[in-house]
Amino acid sequence: MKSTTKWVKNYQSVVDNGRSHGIVIDLPEGKDGDDMGPTALELAVMGLSGCIGTIYSLIAKKMRLSIDSIEVELEAEKGPDDPTVTKVSADVKVKSSEKKAKLEKCLETTMNTCPVGVLYQNAGIPMDINLHVVE
Repeated sequence: MKSTTKWVKNYQSVVDNGRSHGIVIDLPEGKDGDDMGPTALELAVMGLSGCIGTIYSLIAKKMRLSIDSIEVELEAEKGPDDPTVTKVSADVKVKSSEKKAKLEKCLETTMNTCPVGVLYQNAGIPMDINLHVVE
């Protein structure tokens, strides 16, 4: 993996993953930015949410679970004097007719293997991740 950042103006930069996928990062207007994209920290939080959804789907497929939909609603806490995220809470909403125990096992495996989640865990950031089954 690699990434290149090119400054555009003010606090805007374009971040590229080396595979021609780029995203604009910026600061909000209230912080003197132009609000043309998420902040780098918001992107890290978005990465966690996306990773949970993607890995849950991957693990469900390996477990041969029938999943109709997955939605991850994630909130990261950061105090005004904290340099980074101090706590994460997420609701993983899964629409499925599978037994809840199997869906819970899928979430447990997801959180043990989600690469971005492991980064948060290794950083000592508490995470409260809850499964909600929608039938």
